[in-house]
This record gives sequence, structure tokens and C-alpha cells, in this order.
Amino acid sequence: MFRRVVRASKFRHVFGQALKNDQCYDDIRVSRVTWDSSFCAVNPKFVAIIIEASGGGAFLVLPLNKSGRIDKAYPTVCGHTGPVLDIDWCPHNDQVIASGSEDCTVMVWQIPENGLVTGLSEPVVVLEGHSKRVGIITWHPTARNVLLSAGCDNLIIIWNVGTGEAMIQLEDMHPDVIFSACWNRNGSLICTACKDKTIRVIDPRKEEIVGEKEKAHEGARPMRAIFLSDGNVFTTGFSRMSERQLALWNPQAMDEAISVHEMDTSNGVLLPFYDPDTNVVYLCGKGDSSIRYFEITDEAPFVHYLNTFTTKEPQRGMGYMPKRGLDVNKCEIARFYKLHERKCEPIIMTVPRKSDLFQDDLYPDTAGPDCAIEAEDWFEGKNGEPILISLKNGYVPGKNRDLKVKSPPPSCPRRAQPWPLLRSAALACNHGRLGCCSAACRRSMLTLRVLRDTGALYACSVECLQE
Repeated sequence: MFRRVVRASKFRHVFGQALKNDQCYDDIRVSRVTWDSSFCAVNPKFVAIIIEASGGGAFLVLPLNKSGRIDKAYPTVCGHTGPVLDIDWCPHNDQVIASGSEDCTVMVWQIPENGLVTGLSEPVVVLEGHSKRVGIITWHPTARNVLLSAGCDNLIIIWNVGTGEAMIQLEDMHPDVIFSACWNRNGSLICTACKDKTIRVIDPRKEEIVGEKEKAHEGARPMRAIFLSDGNVFTTGFSRMSERQLALWNPQAMDEAISVHEMDTSNGVLLPFYDPDTNVVYLCGKGDSSIRYFEITDEAPFVHYLNTFTTKEPQRGMGYMPKRGLDVNKCEIARFYKLHERKCEPIIMTVPRKSDLFQDDLYPDTAGPDCAIEAEDWFEGKNGEPILISLKNGYVPGKNRDLKVKSPPPSCPRRAQPWPLLRSAALACNHGRLGCCSAACRRSMLTLRVLRDTGALYACSVECLQE
């Protein structure tokens, strides 16, 4: 009887290729902050890179075609007073980016259509609600202006960026630092990885945990968890013997993993990047000099190793281009932006094909830039599947509309800048109340717990403080 030795897969011969020096971004002082985020975010227009900055936090935003040496005087986005820890482009507007920082704030920025000409220090909106540094930022995949942030206060906040309000606060679910947070395909659930070694699947609008697995990976090093398009959860972590592991879980039955694979004994945290169209997961270890890729299928062992792309230099971070930013004429199925100590190097992943025709098996319809629902609809309980587009004739970017933040009620004039700050822990703690003139303002301010922790009281106006 004939037995197939090699598994058939159209991605078995995927190969990586680093672009030449003149197509790299040189002389960039990549951030040295000790935080396990990717430090880089990419979309079809811009590449954003967190950099070293004196007196606060900053990141570069470069048009994709601006390769070569970057001048030291090139303008930056520099509104944070502490180092920037994470950045994420809005999937529905290629000129809007969010950033989280050690200064406990989240800021949302509008980038000019042709890139920065002068430094940008005024965000469209400042989102305040965390009492410790904000290390995770991720936009909702299908709803407009919905943003998730997670901080070292073990708190997850879901914001309506269109009004600047914190709509959902997930407290008391995580007893320790949150390592990662990820939306599912339609944004109805989130999965998180925590320092207590537990993977949680959470329904944020019901504010309840719908599935969890303790000791998903028994090692003490950080874990990562992402949703796959079929609803399963893919995790990376470390075993008790400090071997790097990857695992696949069914959220409805998390007692036992669908599949667990041991990899190696390196100590770099594995950052997973997932392509829902091809079901390929790319693993980039911080400090590694390689990218491993795996295909997820329905047949055992479910996670199939494909290949490894290796370079000489270790990576400090990694950016991942959305599918609509790829060159379909060259059969490019993924593009990474690898951060070195002083430069950013694009790496393209290609499936070798002889034909020059459009390869529809490599490029099924993919998520486009249009949102399926508005923020208000999502907070009311509606869900929307991603609106798909075809890449057959290439992706042509449309006109992006400016991000506008609606004014709250007249009794509480909200500004992009922080409210006046009263340094009086005693007032907040002893009286146990929020001293503000407006009930609407009180609802949108920090909770008493946060006030007690930070010793800070915010009010909607100077007059309110004087009263």
C-alpha cells in the first residue's frame, strides 16, 4: 500500500528573502526598553518604530517608500512623558495609530497623509484610566473606534475612541501582569495570557470568563496567546525545563491541549504572527536570528512545521504587514519588518510559482479596511464579520477620513489634554467620593481604587477644583 511520506502543502517551499540595504531603513535608534512587545507596527502606507528618546517617549512614522538613511532630525511622534511600550495601527484607517506608554496613558494620533513634516506632540485624544504603565494596545478587528488597552495594573479597558470614554473595565480577572491580549475574528471574544500561567478566554461585554486553562505552559517566562480563524487558541510559552513550547487549544474544552510541540531551549519570548487566510503562523523570537513558520490544519498533528528563515543578526522587534499591503504579482504571502539595533530590514516570504497569473489559492478574499459595525453597535451587543476584499487587481487604498472625537455633554467639557490634576490623596481616600460637579464626568473619571493608588484626583474643570 502506498504511504505518503511528505505531507502535501502549497506552503512547504515558502522561502524568505531580506531586501537589499538600499531598501532598508538605516540609522534608527530602536528602543532599548525592557518590554516584550514587537516595537514595530506596519500598514500599507507607513512603518512605525518605537525609538530611544530623551525626556519622554517617541516613535518614528515613515512612509514605506522612505528607505535609506533616516536623518537624526527626522520628525517623531513625541507626546508621551514616559517611554512608549506598544503601538498599533487602526485596521480601518491607515493614518490613525494608538500608543501605550509608561506614563499610564493611551494616546491616539492622526498621521498626515504624506507622513510627518514636523514633530507631532498633540494627539487626537488622550485616554486615561490606568494607574500603571500601559504595555498592550490592540484595535477591534471589525468595529470602528474600539480600542483595547491592558496595563501593569492588571486591568483591561475597552475604549470608545470616538468619544474618548472608557466603556468596559475588566477588573479582578487577572491577579498578575497581563502578557498578551488578542481579539477573535469578529471581535466578540478576547484571549489573554497572564503571569499566573493561565490562558483566559473572556466575553468583554458580559464581563465574564468563558474558558480558562491554568498552567497552560509551566515555565516562568512570558507566554503569548492568539485566536485563530476557526476559534481555536494558539499559545507560545516555556516548559518547566525552560524549553520553548507552542500549543493549540479548543476554548470549549481547555482541559487538554489539542497539540503541544517542544521547540528549543532558547530564552527569547516567541512573538506569534498569524495569517488567517492561509492558516500559517510565523514565530519570531526576541533575540533570535530566525523566523519559524507552521501551518495549522484539521489533521493530526494539527500544527505542521514548514521551514525556518535564518539571518546573521538577532532581532530586537518585528513588524507584520497586513495582507492588503503585499505584492500579489510576486506571490508574496507575508512581509516582516525586522528591527536591528540601528536599522529596520524588510523580509519578504514568497511561494515559488512559475506562472505570472494571479494565484487565487494563495490569496483568498481578505479583510479590507472597511469596518463592519460602529462602536455604539458593538457596545450594545452586535457583532460583525470582517468585510472581505479581493486582491486580484491589487489593493488600491481609498481616502481615509479624519478621526473626530465627539464632544461629551456641555456640563463636562472634555479636552484632548488631561483634566487639571489635584495632588491630594487625602481628599479622595478620606471622603471616599469624587469631587466633581457633573455626574457624567464622575462616571468617566478614574475609579476610587485608581485614585487611592495614584493619589490623584481628576476633575472636569478648574472651577470644579476650586469648589
